[in-house]
Amino acid sequence: MRVLIVDDHEEFRESARALLEAEGLEVAGVAADAEEAVAEAVILAPDVVLLDVQLPGEDGFMAADRLAGLPHPPRVVMVSSRDARSYAARLARSTAVGFLGKSELSAAALTRLLT
Repeated sequence: MRVLIVDDHEEFRESARALLEAEGLEVAGVAADAEEAVAEAVILAPDVVLLDVQLPGEDGFMAADRLAGLPHPPRVVMVSSRDARSYAARLARSTAVGFLGKSELSAAALTRLLT
């Protein structure tokens, strides 16, 4: 599974990359905002985009909709330091396949969510 990590905090991008790679997943790349996420998804064609809800400018939900419109859309998993209940209504309408709290992130949790 090839993953693109999208978060505006460099520390999270680095720690998520290290964690996922240590657990056997391939991190195809990283992005800091929605524009960069869509551009990188087009170039890298990841299987999954790990997408932060809170991004500068266009938020993660808007970015997820844009990613869903790509010719070969990746599966999108929203992430946040907040609880999923904070976003329940938006998650229900979202094109994302699921949600993980940042503290719950692991290759196993991501794989379970996608299968």
